[in-house]
Amino acid sequence: MRKLLLYLVVVSVGLIYTGRLSYLQLFNEVEVATNFLNDSAIKTEYTYPERGYVYDRNGTLLVANQPSYDVMIIPREVKALDTLEFCKFLSITKEDFKKRFNKAKNYSWRVPSVFVAQMAKKDYAFLQEKMHRYKGFYIQKRSIRNYQTDHGANVLGFISEVNNRDLKKNPYYLSGELIGRTGIEKTYENELRGTKGVKRIQKDIHSKVIGSYENGRYDTLPVNGKDIQITIDAKLQAYGEKLMVNKRGGIVAIEPSSGEILALVSAPSYDPDLLVGRQRSKNYNTMHYDSIQNPMYDRGLLASYPPGSPFKTLIALVALQEGVITSTSTYTCRNGYVYGKNGRKMGCHCGSGKRNVVSGVAKSCNSYFANAYRQTISKYDSPREGMNVWSNHIKSFGLGDYLDNDLSTGRTGRIPTGDYYTNTYFKHDRWHVLNTISNAIGQGQVELTPIQLANMTAAIANRGHYYTPHIIKKIDGKPIDDPHFTIAKYTSIDKQHFEPVIQGMHDVFSMKKGGTAKKLNVPGVEICGKTGTAENFTKIDGERTQLTDHSIFVAFAPKDNPKIAIAVFVENGYYGARWAGKISSLMIEKYIKDEITLKNMEKLVLEKSLEEEYAKPLSGKPFTINE
Repeated sequence: MRKLLLYLVVVSVGLIYTGRLSYLQLFNEVEVATNFLNDSAIKTEYTYPERGYVYDRNGTLLVANQPSYDVMIIPREVKALDTLEFCKFLSITKEDFKKRFNKAKNYSWRVPSVFVAQMAKKDYAFLQEKMHRYKGFYIQKRSIRNYQTDHGANVLGFISEVNNRDLKKNPYYLSGELIGRTGIEKTYENELRGTKGVKRIQKDIHSKVIGSYENGRYDTLPVNGKDIQITIDAKLQAYGEKLMVNKRGGIVAIEPSSGEILALVSAPSYDPDLLVGRQRSKNYNTMHYDSIQNPMYDRGLLASYPPGSPFKTLIALVALQEGVITSTSTYTCRNGYVYGKNGRKMGCHCGSGKRNVVSGVAKSCNSYFANAYRQTISKYDSPREGMNVWSNHIKSFGLGDYLDNDLSTGRTGRIPTGDYYTNTYFKHDRWHVLNTISNAIGQGQVELTPIQLANMTAAIANRGHYYTPHIIKKIDGKPIDDPHFTIAKYTSIDKQHFEPVIQGMHDVFSMKKGGTAKKLNVPGVEICGKTGTAENFTKIDGERTQLTDHSIFVAFAPKDNPKIAIAVFVENGYYGARWAGKISSLMIEKYIKDEITLKNMEKLVLEKSLEEEYAKPLSGKPFTINE
């Protein structure tokens, strides 16, 4: 028994030692690695990787890198120095010095942080010779963005230093490091940033470097970020921005067969190079606080507008699906739609006469779509139920939602439901379909963003389905294989109902049929489209004032096997065919034919400025209403 007890004691002691050694080897090693920053005898240096390059759909390089140099500070190592001389070398004031030093000290006494970011190469060469005078400071090399284009700032986005919120949210980052802030730089930050390398350096009690800590066993090499290819066509993007100079609005073009975004234009825009280098903060503040032009506001993704007449295509499709009209059903227009006990009238400019769904779309007859909308809602026992059914059909086109795309920002727009009206405007369901009749012509409570309108147009072009709009094409040379982007989303409308609506959109360009865009044809290209004019209101001196209408146009081409679907909004642009329609035709020709034959139309658009329109709320000049 004693021998057995002795044996158990020996085995137990052996197991305890073995376990302890294993712990020290496996777990303590990790603990040591994560506590280097708290050990004053170990200096940690980082090597920053190259951020991934960005290419357009055709392989054109859009974003590369260039060397940059940061002055770093370790507050606890800073010794007495000639502050004025140091500030002169860095081109900062003494007040700036104090503010930056306190910020670094509050972040960490021991951990390095950026004191002055993104010095130019010439500044680095000059300062490097003098850095030995300033203990606690050193220069660190890393790369910053080098834009190969002066277009697409809203698409590409920009990078900037992490803030306190970023640091709390993600422990990977340290003070002074860069992070994607907007655009694809934000959405694909994890792929583009790479992984920084780490080097541990041992110091003696006098803080002199004596070599690599533990022969570099904890050191790692940097891993460069992955290159990405985006779906944008750089030439089309640049052309769209050119057409929108001195105008405000958005253009979104989508490839219907894939959901790939071909162009995402926001106007006014800016040169992405303005947000690189030491002038970044100054330029950012100038643009961020420009409440007149709002160049950093992405109108293609964030601006919610009444969609106007392009929305009539969905009014027709829902009515066809609900069986309240057929492709041959007609309504008579007498220069408008009269409704209600007091004989209110919704005016119309279609020329009057009998209209079916094809001619109704081609001539944009308000009366036809008011009737179709009313019949749809009235099919059900209550307007609330009818509106809910109608709303679900409309939302199946991706409207009233963020679309779950891979863009860094967005807005849902608004597709009202019966519940919305009951809860917001008409308590106890005491309302009638005529209270919402403006929805029939894309006014009322309906609001859409340009990307939603473009996606709606792509769904019509595909005869009832769409692919989630997206901007990523390849990552590290590999095509995306995300079912979220590659599997079609089907609307609630049966395929056969699309043909009469598409024929009507085709007749929009017909001179013979008197279409509303009969003068906007592109030679050799069959286009289907829809003009739109949306009322535009704002408050001036506290009063609701109607401004010049917005110009809207949606289109896809060719009619069969479409390659592009597009939505164009031009704020205060009068009516659909005037500016948005012209821009749409030019964009379609540019993409499909890679040339422009509509020279006179192009010249007119390029030379036209709407800045006088945008100044009217301040100048007091009259607005143009329904020109």
